[in-house]
Amino acid sequence: MKKIVITSPGSITDEARRITNLLVTDTWRVHIRKPDWTAQQIRDLIESIPVELRQRLSLHDHHELAGSLHVGGIHLNRRNPVPPAHFNGILSRSCHSINEVSDFKAQLSYVFLSPIFDSISKNGYHASFSDGSLASAAACGIIDSKVIALGGIDDRNAKTMAKLKEWHFGGYAELGAVWNL
Repeated sequence: MKKIVITSPGSITDEARRITNLLVTDTWRVHIRKPDWTAQQIRDLIESIPVELRQRLSLHDHHELAGSLHVGGIHLNRRNPVPPAHFNGILSRSCHSINEVSDFKAQLSYVFLSPIFDSISKNGYHASFSDGSLASAAACGIIDSKVIALGGIDDRNAKTMAKLKEWHFGGYAELGAVWNL
């Protein structure tokens, strides 16, 4: 399964080095999610990451930076529902229902489905899906290699990882478990 890491929304000490280490070890992509950061703050962070690794980054905000900084992915969300014109990289999107996955998966590189488990980083953000609904979505082919599980995932938890495989997720995204939030 593919591993994606989402950055902490706030500042993290030595963050560019930590992102670089994630990308050279076991992480397929890193999503830069800093909703309160300015374009210049995002630029400064990305410019501290080696150019050869930037194709494996995805931007949640300030999509206009992707081209000039050689960032390979754009993540669509409520704040930014449309990619910049002429963007030809990896496109992803957040989904919060099985119906949204069905509606958007075909036109994107991959989608996040969340929250699968109770969130590690957001108090009160609980799992939205039963085991049965996820098993049914997997059996129908809705959950497949293009669907990334998000919410309450720590890849050191063997039971959690076994469930994600059972439900046919193509990967998982971590935030709180990586940044200790």
